[in-house]
Amino acid sequence: MHQLSWLEAIVIGALQGVAELFPVSSLGHSVLLPAVIGGQWATDLDVSAPESPYLAFVVGLHVATALALIVFFRRDWARIVRGLVTSVVRREIVTPDQRLGWLLVLGTVPVGLAGLLLEHVFRVWLSRPVPTAAFLVLNGLVLLGVEALRRRPVADRAPRHAGVAAGRSGGAVDAPTVVLGPEETLDRSPDVASDRRLAGMPWLRALGIGAAQIAALCPGISRSGVTMSAGLLRGLSHEDAARFSFLLSTPVILAAGVLKLGDLAGPLGDGVRPQILVGSLLSFAGAYLSVRYLTRYFEHRSLRPFGIYCIVVGVGCLLWFTLR
Repeated sequence: MHQLSWLEAIVIGALQGVAELFPVSSLGHSVLLPAVIGGQWATDLDVSAPESPYLAFVVGLHVATALALIVFFRRDWARIVRGLVTSVVRREIVTPDQRLGWLLVLGTVPVGLAGLLLEHVFRVWLSRPVPTAAFLVLNGLVLLGVEALRRRPVADRAPRHAGVAAGRSGGAVDAPTVVLGPEETLDRSPDVASDRRLAGMPWLRALGIGAAQIAALCPGISRSGVTMSAGLLRGLSHEDAARFSFLLSTPVILAAGVLKLGDLAGPLGDGVRPQILVGSLLSFAGAYLSVRYLTRYFEHRSLRPFGIYCIVVGVGCLLWFTLR
């Protein structure tokens, strides 16, 4: 029977919920923190070990994080799912909700395929302290580099002023005009307005932003960080890039957890299920509070503080592992 201490479950559960949505890599922190602490933590929380109970623990945390995102964006997901259903039934893609739904589906395909094919390779060979710390530094450099590249004010203004047609530089065929229904015309909430802007993205732009999530298979590279960076480079505002990133990551995180539920229900979960429950509850709470904070933060602020944080922590860990 496996063992996982209550302190380990509490700390890692809360850390997962927060770090999954902040652009600082939850997997990277889950690898680095036990390695820095050492001792039993490094043994119990080794994600690269083939029969580690930590794998079952992480499954529960991922499911909890995804559920927190679904709860927070419940009204948005209700509109998007309704749009997908009506799109299939009517064989049309004309409303913002229909188009945004298919953009999210398209953006999920690349990382879904890569995860199925490469997840084991990335976890076994790269989920070690030194490469993880190096990837965290790289993540920070990417965040700072993207902010430096997009200081032109027009890049931030274009998607906000272009409304539903934002991002149609790819031509009318790539981003057809979307039609607002009566109920959508009356709803002028900021969330709906952001979704209308996102719905105007060209198909290839959404595919490229979604494909950026593949980089997050490397521990230390943040899923939200790389998708936001890709969105910013393609002209989205911080607010819209963050929103698309969170919506895009929800099915990916949920699928990653659900596909591994067998680990949780099987022998790997023996002896650690109570700790998994407590860690998952903390992960849910941390993720919900994080997305609530970040959606407001990115209305007016940038990725720079997170980039600096990643570089400082990554370099510090590299020095720690080298000099100790």
